Amino acid sequence: MNIVETAVNYGSFKTLVAAVTAADLVGTLSSEGPFTVFAPLDDTFGELPEGTVDILVKPENKEQLSSILTYHVLAGKVLSTDLSDGMKVTTVNGQEVTVHLKEGKVFINDAEVVLTDVLTDNGVIHAENKVIMAA
Repeated sequence: MNIVETAVNYGSFKTLVAAVTAADLVGTLSSEGPFTVFAPLDDTFGELPEGTVDILVKPENKEQLSSILTYHVLAGKVLSTDLSDGMKVTTVNGQEVTVHLKEGKVFINDAEVVLTDVLTDNGVIHAENKVIMAA
């Protein structure tokens, strides 16, 4: 299964899959890749200001939604064992995220990776406990 199929099958990424669909990124994330996705779990979207997701999935906000989502994606397959403390990696939207390793935990910016290395046919998913936003 590819990244999108795996996310759907996993069951904890319904909001992310809905957002990916609204941003017309299903085709991209279903393509050969490989990609690495730092995927916010469903409950993390609830931590955003009320109504944020509803506003972002509107067609007129597709570009902004796409930018937020591609900030969670790396070109290439990056496993947790490939990450090092202080490492800066460029996301698909062109901006960098910073990897932090603290007390045996992995963080992308300030989001904790709570599940690593969910392998797919076209990359890997790492689940995180927060939606990360570009500065």
